[in-house]
Amino acid sequence: MPLPDFLIAGAPKAGTTALHSALARHPSLHMSAVKEPKYFLTDGPPPSRGGPGDVRTYREHVWRRQDYLALFEGAPPGALTGESTPFYLYDREAQRRIHAAIPHARLIVVLRDPVERAHSNWTHLWSAGLEPLGDVVRACAREPQRIAAGWAPFWHYVSLGKYGEQLRDLYTLFPREQVHVFRYRDLVDTPAATLDRICAFLGVEPGIISEVPRENVTAHPEATFTHRLLSGSLRAWSALPGRLGGTLAESLEDRLQQRARARRPLTWDQRSALIPFFAADIELLQQVAGEDFGDWVRPRERSGGLVGARPQGQRQARNGRPRDPGPG
Repeated sequence: MPLPDFLIAGAPKAGTTALHSALARHPSLHMSAVKEPKYFLTDGPPPSRGGPGDVRTYREHVWRRQDYLALFEGAPPGALTGESTPFYLYDREAQRRIHAAIPHARLIVVLRDPVERAHSNWTHLWSAGLEPLGDVVRACAREPQRIAAGWAPFWHYVSLGKYGEQLRDLYTLFPREQVHVFRYRDLVDTPAATLDRICAFLGVEPGIISEVPRENVTAHPEATFTHRLLSGSLRAWSALPGRLGGTLAESLEDRLQQRARARRPLTWDQRSALIPFFAADIELLQQVAGEDFGDWVRPRERSGGLVGARPQGQRQARNGRPRDPGPG
C-alpha cells in the first residue's frame, strides 16, 4: 500500500476536522479513518512526557509504518488517499520527512486569523479541563516556559499561528503548485466554492461535495470552584499509565462540558493584547503569500469562527481515534 497522495497539513483549530469529514464524502477521495495520525511528526515512538494530557495524546500516535499504511487499505481502486495532521505545517522536521517520503504529495493549508486560532486553541484545552490558566492572554505569555518544559505543540498557541515562517520554510521544499493555501473564513462563508477549488487542486471532480459539517465545536465551561476541582483531577488522571487514567479523564471531561456555555468571542481588549504576538509574522506572511492579511491586525466585526452552541450529542474531538468515514 503506498503512502497518501495528499495531506491536510495545517493549521490546528482552522476547520481541519470538518474539512476531513467533508472530503471523505467524495467518491474519488479516501480519507484515513483516523483523522490525525501524526505519523510524520516522529521518526519512531512519540515522546513519553509533556504537559497536561500530553501522554494520553502521545498514546494515540500512529507511528509504526505498517499501522500507518493500513489506514489507507480500504481505498477504492483509483481513489486518491489523504490524511489530516494539522501540525505538519508547524513542525519543520515533519515537513522534511514528508518531502523525503512523498515529494509529489499535494498539501492543503488552511489559515485562520492567528489571534482567533490561538483563542480557539486555548478554549479547546480549557474546555477539556487541561488548561490551568483561565485567561488566554496569560496563557499565551506563558508559552516560552511551556515549550522549554517540553509541552506538546498543541500548547503552542502563538507559535502555531506564525504562518509566514511556516510557509516560507515549506516553500523551500515543495513548489507552490503542490500547496493549496486558503482562509478558514472561506470554508465558513463559501463552503461549496471552497470545496470545489480544493477538488480542482487535487484533480477530482468538483460539484460533488458542497457542505462542511459542524464538527469539533468547542464549549466553554465557567471558571467555577467545581471546574477547578474537576479539571485538576482530570490533569492528574490523564498522566496515569494504562487505560484506567484515560477512562477516568474522559468521564471527568464529559462532566465538565455537560453544562458548558457556547464559546464566546474575544473582546477587543483581549484581541489588542494578542495582536502584537503575531504582527511581524503577518507582515512576513503577506510577502510570502502575496496576499493582504491586514484585517488580522484590526478589530473584528465577528469572531470569525463557528461560535455557537455545540450540536446535540457532539463531544470534544480527540483526533487520534478512528472516525466514521461517512458515505463515499
